[in-house]
Amino acid sequence: MKFVLPALLFASGASAFAPASQGKVMTSLNDGKADLDALAKELNPIIPYFDPLQLADLDIYDMGQDATIGFLRQAEIKHSRVAMAAFVGYCVQSNFHWPWNMSLDGSSFPSVDLGPEAQWDAIPASAKWQILTVIGALEIWDETSGGAQGSSKHYMKGGKPGDYPTFQLFRDNVHWVLDLYDPFGFNKKMSQETKDRRLVAEINNGRLAMLGIFGFLSADKIEGSVPLLKSIAIQYDGQVMSPFESGY
Repeated sequence: MKFVLPALLFASGASAFAPASQGKVMTSLNDGKADLDALAKELNPIIPYFDPLQLADLDIYDMGQDATIGFLRQAEIKHSRVAMAAFVGYCVQSNFHWPWNMSLDGSSFPSVDLGPEAQWDAIPASAKWQILTVIGALEIWDETSGGAQGSSKHYMKGGKPGDYPTFQLFRDNVHWVLDLYDPFGFNKKMSQETKDRRLVAEINNGRLAMLGIFGFLSADKIEGSVPLLKSIAIQYDGQVMSPFESGY
């Protein structure tokens, strides 16, 4: 039940936020506020461009408005992808127990009787550091645009926000590894129209996932705070924003 209900809510919510019509959408997302306004209409034709804090008017790092918009769009897309992974991970962790050993000493993965937050607390600190180290390495690779590789541009310098660089330089000099996006090249011939449509879907689904994962965390932390999830929430007394508080 804890998996089925959120999955249905996620699917229905994504449909509700799907744009009614598809027009031209700039995949670079950093060509000025006019493109932001056009994109907002594609994302949700009911709610227009909405920036109450006027973040798009800032001049981050004194690099100009286009760089600021690139920075903000990169942050949104990145957090959206993390939220989508977290949402799916929460559902999986709540329902499935990995059958193999978690560590070399034979310890098994935490039981599904624990909520995902308590499961995180139950894994060793060394495992947590491994996870965070990989995330940090991926972040550095993205910020350096995959070692530049001759063509990649930073998202604040004309590059496309959300366009994660290839690992080709890493494969050539260190070790073979699959790219994160389209590792088998299935989308090489994808039309620009399809790319634009998928970008809109990704942003909408990402925004919904951010609401979804924080809904789960709130329901587990504060009883009754999310009435729809009250029957499936597992009470958690720790601090979800303090990954090493448990001391394990």
